[in-house]
Amino acid sequence: MADTTALYALRFPDGSVSLYIDELYAQERGIDPSRLVRVEIPREMFVSGSVQDIREYVALRLEEQPRTGTA
Repeated sequence: MADTTALYALRFPDGSVSLYIDELYAQERGIDPSRLVRVEIPREMFVSGSVQDIREYVALRLEEQPRTGTA
């Protein structure tokens, strides 16, 4: 069993984060898969953490990534 589980995330300008189990699920909900970021979640957190714990973890990982664009 892997030590992590991947989720796909989309961060909005207001700082909120939407999580998707895979790219197809996101696309079915009208999200462009090219805007998603794959984030590896520690297995223990994925199994026993709350949705809020996971959301905060993903938000921190996204903040650590270099920003692109000119805005």
